[in-house]
Amino acid sequence: MIQQILALIIIAFFVARLFWQKQKKQIAIVEFVFWLFFWIFAGIAIIFLKWLDKIVAGFGFTASGIDSLLYLSIAVLFYLIFRLRLKLSKIERDITKIVRYIALKK
Repeated sequence: MIQQILALIIIAFFVARLFWQKQKKQIAIVEFVFWLFFWIFAGIAIIFLKWLDKIVAGFGFTASGIDSLLYLSIAVLFYLIFRLRLKLSKIERDITKIVRYIALKK
């Protein structure tokens, strides 16, 4: 129970930081909405952890709900890193094209 309370306090801190960054216009509205839904979903998952254990057991997994959330979160993180790497490669190609154009123009 204390772990759940601690986790909810940490999530509340991240949501507060999210609103602060939105107020300072450091993040776009799409990014704000994505992270807000992410943290709300994480909070709901923590609140209903026992219910999540039953759902996971119903699917035939032997792990607890929190373990399944951990595995799922790692998979999502790898996917987000992959997407970030693709976007970074595109930016590098665009910068190369711009620099090449400027160099040939002068």
